[in-house]
Amino acid sequence: MDKEFESSLKSIETENTVDLYFYRPIGYWIARLLRNTWVTPNMITILSVFVGAGTGYLFYFDNWKYTLAGIALLLIANILDCADGQLARLSGIKSEIGRILDGLSGDIWFIAIYVGLALRLTHAYGSAWFFLPAVISGLSHLLQANITDYYKTLHLFFESKEKGMEFQSFEQVQTHQQAMKTGIKKVFYVMYEGYTGVQERMTPELQKMLANLKTRFGDNIPDEIRIYFRRQSRTLMKRYIDLLTFNGRTIVMFLIVLTGQVWLYFIYETLVLNIILYVSIRKHEKICQCINKQYLAV
Repeated sequence: MDKEFESSLKSIETENTVDLYFYRPIGYWIARLLRNTWVTPNMITILSVFVGAGTGYLFYFDNWKYTLAGIALLLIANILDCADGQLARLSGIKSEIGRILDGLSGDIWFIAIYVGLALRLTHAYGSAWFFLPAVISGLSHLLQANITDYYKTLHLFFESKEKGMEFQSFEQVQTHQQAMKTGIKKVFYVMYEGYTGVQERMTPELQKMLANLKTRFGDNIPDEIRIYFRRQSRTLMKRYIDLLTFNGRTIVMFLIVLTGQVWLYFIYETLVLNIILYVSIRKHEKICQCINKQYLAV
């Protein structure tokens, strides 16, 4: 694998197969083209928001041509979402707001999609009740994306100090946010504070493990524990957590919208993916519990 391409990735260990062999190579090509231009990673992120949100508009129409166009827009949006991070790593242009924007972009795409599908069903059946499963799907998606991002960032934390720099606790985010002056950046950090708060409330055993590691080893976690955690985490990502990512979600979504039975996606989102989320959290908590018992004797 090309070393520069690898350096444009967060980590090969956290990349799934579709990203590694499709989205990331295209994103890398775009990042290389833009590396020495005036275009910044945040500009690409904002562009991806508008492109991805357009999918929601196109999915409103019960027409296969519009559906294919919507699928194409979402694929392009995800390529741009890959390119912004790869450009940031290749050019060294990184920002705190950029990381938060990058996390929000995908949520905005899917909120637009859920609204588009709800409007389509309302028009077809004459009932606005379809907005209820749309709202539940949107909230489910936000929670799933939140926990998925948390686990992947945590995995980077156990790879190295450098790769794990983005991993922040609720206390760290809150302290940073309270020290800021009023402005748009503070607004984003208030949102991010709530984001990290949910992550920690959903993962009590993980919080115990992190606290115990901090008390016992400070910032120098032994390699034995790092390797054990990453092995278990990687297996869990491949079997379960990757199903909650963009690729795992959209493969099913595309098949459903192409059939025209779009109401099925709300069932998949709220029932199937939430079950996968629950199983993922339970299994991840057991990994943390095992480390507490085997390595930390608590």
